[in-house]
Amino acid sequence: MRELEFAVLGPLEVRDSGTPIRLTGMRRRRLLALLLLRFPHAVARESLVDALWETPPASARQQVHNAIRDLRAALTTTPATAGSGAGSTTGSSVLATTATGYRLDVPPEAVDAHRFTEGARAARAARREGRETEAVRLFRSALDLWRGEAFAGIDCPAVTAAAAGLEEERLTAIEELMELRLAAGESATLVAELSTLTAAHPLRDALRGHLMLALHRSGRQADALAVYDEGRRLLADELGLEPGRHLRRLHTEILTDAREERRTPKPPTTDTPTLTPTPTRQGTEAHHRPTHHSHHSHHGHHSHHGNHLPRDLPDFTGRTAELALLNSETDAHHCTTPLAPPGAPSTIVIDGMGGIGKTALAIHFAHRRTPDHPDGQHYIDLHGFTPDRDPLTPEEALGILLRSDGATPEEIPTGPAERGAAWRSRLAGRRALLVLDNAADAAQVTPLLPGAGDTLTLITTRRKSAAPDGARRLTLGALRQEEAETLFRRVAGESRTYEAAGNPRTNAPAGKPRPAASLARTVTLCGHHPLALRLAATRLRDRPSWTVPDLADRLSTPEGRTALLRTADRGLMPVLALSRTRLPPEAQRLAHLLALHPSTPHDIAAVCAITGLAAPLVEHLLDTLLDHNLADEPAPAHVALPLLVRDCAQSWTPPTEPQLQATARRLTVVA
Repeated sequence: MRELEFAVLGPLEVRDSGTPIRLTGMRRRRLLALLLLRFPHAVARESLVDALWETPPASARQQVHNAIRDLRAALTTTPATAGSGAGSTTGSSVLATTATGYRLDVPPEAVDAHRFTEGARAARAARREGRETEAVRLFRSALDLWRGEAFAGIDCPAVTAAAAGLEEERLTAIEELMELRLAAGESATLVAELSTLTAAHPLRDALRGHLMLALHRSGRQADALAVYDEGRRLLADELGLEPGRHLRRLHTEILTDAREERRTPKPPTTDTPTLTPTPTRQGTEAHHRPTHHSHHSHHGHHSHHGNHLPRDLPDFTGRTAELALLNSETDAHHCTTPLAPPGAPSTIVIDGMGGIGKTALAIHFAHRRTPDHPDGQHYIDLHGFTPDRDPLTPEEALGILLRSDGATPEEIPTGPAERGAAWRSRLAGRRALLVLDNAADAAQVTPLLPGAGDTLTLITTRRKSAAPDGARRLTLGALRQEEAETLFRRVAGESRTYEAAGNPRTNAPAGKPRPAASLARTVTLCGHHPLALRLAATRLRDRPSWTVPDLADRLSTPEGRTALLRTADRGLMPVLALSRTRLPPEAQRLAHLLALHPSTPHDIAAVCAITGLAAPLVEHLLDTLLDHNLADEPAPAHVALPLLVRDCAQSWTPPTEPQLQATARRLTVVA
């Protein structure tokens, strides 16, 4: 029986029962890499075309079809039977064709990246449960799967981005493994290994802290301090930053030669140890370090309060007013009043159109408020608007949250009601922080909310109606002009927003900025929309011969915006189009018709004239578009589709509605 294995943690390899399968041609290898990125989900044909070509040729779909055929043949023919036709299996069992694209149909364990992530997850579970020796073994086994850089040799931006994410997971696992080995008493034996790792990744505070601690425990205090000074100078020179507070605290303790109390695998029974390893993403503050309880204790795992927030964007820009409002709402909640007693949960919903920056704002704010909520910081993507997958059910989401909070499989009940009760029980009496990202509707998030305890819940969603009862709501709009220009400059690079001396297009002197109107026009054509600005600025950054006026000219038409506002791994129009999947057919059709109409905004009477529909139905459909943040209301009873939504909706081909069919033909002639 064949056993196909796909190895991506190094150069891409496919093995059939241990024997390598030779894959020739870079396009075939890129195609397999793209299928593995989305494994076990299907990949749409359009996504493959966009990833394989920056400017797809007319024959792109046929070329993808041919490459899939060749890849299926390569994966079907075994080395023992190549050329003979005997003993082959059917390709459909390995590379399946779906209604929209293609999917690898193999067990998850056939992909080494899956085995790595599952091994790391099992190691963290063992660590939470006090089985440090097993955690070390599991981390080592997972890391042994790596043979080099992930997807090495595959020249494709989407694959390169995924490889960077896998490398981040590898380094995090290494940091946790080193922390466990230090906790077990190793020191001198780790110095050489940690020195090599720190030299290769000099900006990672956790690795530098582990090296400092290993040196200090080996009696090399001066060397430990020198390692800190080297990192401090590097951070200042490269990023203009100071070391993190964990590293600064460790430096102070070494500098003052504080008495060391080494952490051991046994439960701590004395005061909090000093000179402990620098926490990683899964680590916690010293005074919140887990104490290992018996599994029979009802709340035995409530003390495992890790920080599960994704990283904050290093170039997060603007949103000053929104952050001030969020801070005001949160601070007001913490003030004791007869209507808001202390210790009650607080919920804030951030809604807005796709790509407007809801998740970035929620995560940025959550990181800022983490010190106020020390009893665990949780994050979950509810996939309310995610391509090629359904939203998580409340039962699925509760299972993920319970596992992230340290619940063992035996402690996770079946059924949404039972899981909801277990989750509320764990949060009761705690000051935790919960980010529920990408929610579909209120029914999905309500069972996840805490019942008691001073927990702050941040919900992001595209729908205004997704706010549960009692929640405060913040609708996120476009960036202000100054914020939009600042974001564009940060992504494109300051040098790209200034005109070189002697440029024949502008004759601008050296060092002088371009005319403000050029950059202002560019960000306006991007709708002051954060994702659009990032994509446009990335285009400018990656095209040295382009200028800001060049970019503005290309963005001046709907076709130009559709073509330019995308990269190899993401595009604006697909992000916006996801909202269409949640609209009823009548609302899809209405958005399409309004997008084709040359004037804006529209009042109720104008929309009735455009569509031929009665006013009550028009008002209902417009309310639907407003609820999904696909339309604005600049004045009472007036609606306008934002520029980028208009671009997106013009390309929609909604289901035919008899009431609107004739209107669509009439409108095409008029417009």
